[in-house]
Amino acid sequence: MATSKEFTNFEEMLQQADKPVLVDFYATWCGPCQMLAPILEEVNLRLHDRLQVVKIDADRYPDLATTYHISALPTLILFKAGQPIDRMEGFMKADRLIPYLESKLDAAA
Repeated sequence: MATSKEFTNFEEMLQQADKPVLVDFYATWCGPCQMLAPILEEVNLRLHDRLQVVKIDADRYPDLATTYHISALPTLILFKAGQPIDRMEGFMKADRLIPYLESKLDAAA
């Protein structure tokens, strides 16, 4: 399951992470976002030792959405050491998303 955490500062949370962070910018009204939720659960199950999954409701945190130029939902941004290293917009099935993330994690290692 994706980690549900309260944080006071998003950048601080990214900096303190001990592994890369995959941030899912979503909205409760977004159909593709809801379809992506179980896929992100699978990502978390398979890659939990290499990756932390965090979900951010773009409607509740509009400043973060603006900062990271979120114009489509869902948008996934992969962060390493507090910096974005890749972004994906739209729905992606698990059989494509997991190998893609693994390749990005291998390249970022």
